[in-house]
Amino acid sequence: MRSWAELPVDRVIRLEGADADSIALAIDPLPEEAPAIVTYVAGPAYSTSELVASVLDSLERAAVALFPIWLPGAAEIDGATGTGVAAVRVLAMRHAATTDHFGPFLAALAVRALRAFGAGAGRFAPEVRAAGLARVLADSFGRSRVAILLRVPEGLSPGSQEVLVAGCEWLAHRGSLGVWLTGAPLPAIDRISTLSLQLPRDSIRLPDDAQEIGYPLGTGYPAIAGKPHPGSRSEQVLESALVACDWAAGRAWNQSYLPHPLAEPIRLDLLWARERCVVEVDGPDHRRSLKFAADRRRDVQLQLDGYAVLRFTDVHVMTDIETVVRQIERFLRNRRGGPSSGEI
Repeated sequence: MRSWAELPVDRVIRLEGADADSIALAIDPLPEEAPAIVTYVAGPAYSTSELVASVLDSLERAAVALFPIWLPGAAEIDGATGTGVAAVRVLAMRHAATTDHFGPFLAALAVRALRAFGAGAGRFAPEVRAAGLARVLADSFGRSRVAILLRVPEGLSPGSQEVLVAGCEWLAHRGSLGVWLTGAPLPAIDRISTLSLQLPRDSIRLPDDAQEIGYPLGTGYPAIAGKPHPGSRSEQVLESALVACDWAAGRAWNQSYLPHPLAEPIRLDLLWARERCVVEVDGPDHRRSLKFAADRRRDVQLQLDGYAVLRFTDVHVMTDIETVVRQIERFLRNRRGGPSSGEI
């Protein structure tokens, strides 16, 4: 494989040559030539329709979280009742009239997002939901197509393997979604083509690397440059605390940094470029061996390039935001040569 753009986005394939964690690390940040890539950790499903419904519900929750990015002008709408609902519905219908979106579905999804509702099948058929969500997620990341990177769980029976693959085939054929399978093998299935990946050396797991943490079921999706990750409560909490702080001006969320032209880009959770300060908010996945090692490598590279890296766990942010903000302020004021608001 020479490029992510060469992977098909119209059928189900299996990716080999790297495990699921290695692939997840390689697509963060999302490569410019790749489609929008949504990760999905599958749970047990007793029927094809149940699997499809689970995936679509997860995709819809992602679309709701990404709102208003995918609907131009919606950020200016204030209020989730009455006038606001009518305005977002009109905006969605107008947007659909000049794009490939299906107006009624887009309007209904926009109303759900404005009201901060989760997933809901509503009155739309699964085919309509799949195609509509694919368009919305692609728009969110400025891409033309979407691929689901689906992690296959261990220990599936032959019957469960068939259910999973049949559901994935439905999503590919009816929803125009690429479905890329990783994780456990599917020995009972022989109709899925396999493509081999060639990842950067630093992204590949060593054979004896153990899994310390289980994988939560559901969907993950890339960060949007310039914004806290919509799926990260800790990033949202930190931004809410910083927005009222004059000293926090100049910050930029989820930026890509390129150490040199031949290097792989690094995604930075939060950056103050002038002060060369990087703040990272680490969830439980950062305790896995592969990501922990990658964090150490990137921290060294950033430090060699003159950046300071301040790391906080999401638990620290969620339970002691005052201390986190105070420590960031102290560092930035020291870099700027000004007085801090107090000793830590």
